[in-house]
Amino acid sequence: MEFAIAKVSTKGQIVIPSALRDDIHTGDEFLMVKDEGKIMLKSMKTLAEDLKDDLIFAERVEKAWQEHDKGKFETKSKDDFLKELRAC
Repeated sequence: MEFAIAKVSTKGQIVIPSALRDDIHTGDEFLMVKDEGKIMLKSMKTLAEDLKDDLIFAERVEKAWQEHDKGKFETKSKDDFLKELRAC
């Protein structure tokens, strides 16, 4: 196991210390999980494609719930919803 210390910038950015990023390249993506005071990074390169799709879907659902909670969704009848959906 390797470890290093990093600081958060005023913009909320964290630099991964050079000792830990020998196999990390510009544009690489990471899954970040915050849980009970810990933030974990997992390279998206090593995740299964299905899991990537599930994570993207979960993120979209979470954003939709946030919009719903802000009152930005409108209520429609089932028939109106299906009519609008079929028009797309």
